[in-house]
Amino acid sequence: MEQREFGNTGLKVSVLGLGTGQIGDARHSEDLAGTLMNRALDYGVTLVDTARGYGLSEERIGRHLSWRRDDFILSSKGGYGVDGANDWTPGAIRLGIEQALARLHVDWIDIFHLHSCPLDVLHRGELLGALDDAREAGLIRVAAYSGDNDALHHAATSGRFGSVETSVNLADQWSAQQILPLARGAGLGVIAKRPIANAAWQYAERPAGQYAETYWERLGILDLNGVRQGAGLEWDEFALRFSAYTPGVHCAIVGTASIDNLERDIQLAQKGPLPLDVLTHVQAAWDAHGKGWGGEI
Repeated sequence: MEQREFGNTGLKVSVLGLGTGQIGDARHSEDLAGTLMNRALDYGVTLVDTARGYGLSEERIGRHLSWRRDDFILSSKGGYGVDGANDWTPGAIRLGIEQALARLHVDWIDIFHLHSCPLDVLHRGELLGALDDAREAGLIRVAAYSGDNDALHHAATSGRFGSVETSVNLADQWSAQQILPLARGAGLGVIAKRPIANAAWQYAERPAGQYAETYWERLGILDLNGVRQGAGLEWDEFALRFSAYTPGVHCAIVGTASIDNLERDIQLAQKGPLPLDVLTHVQAAWDAHGKGWGGEI
């Protein structure tokens, strides 16, 4: 699988990464989690993304992947939910990283994100010193920010972070338009989350109250189905190739608890960028309808 330089961080990442939110769901078996994660690495996926809020994810990575620590880039997130510290405090960063390392059974985290940290907290700057301390101690390699909109803009232009993680997909292009050019100029690594727009197209009717609802509405307004069909693309291929090859994206993370879906995603990502005429239609639809839409909804 294609490997890319991750901004100016000194890391290399695969074009497709594995998000482990679904793997952390206790309804999925330990055997499935271990098989899927190891299969991903066997296929050349070299970035594994987790977070404190992803259920059993960190513990399962520790049990099933820690023995292969040199085979993958480990991305995690935190700042909240830490035993012994209040959310969004230096203690939450310090203790959170230490506790994550213990759960993960590793000595360092390659990329550690402040996970949707509020803008006012970023402005105070006290968490940045805690990240600097963790980096100097060798506990993390890259201090990063995960989020969208104004807080993401602040993080991308602050000069204090080495990478960002943000939503980039057909129905959520705010970061692609507003942030990725800034990130490229600053040498930041970029991880794209939600690359298949929560598979909103699978719903015949509006999925009221579900995670995909706003993306479903946006895809209907953008009216990209004819473009997709004309190019002979299934929705998942259309969406994944768009996100993974958006200029400025280094790695698009997909979350799944299905080995078959993982293998299909890897095959699709290896097909490369969408044809230029398809991208031109997508851009025209966004310019006509999407410019007033913000990021992460």
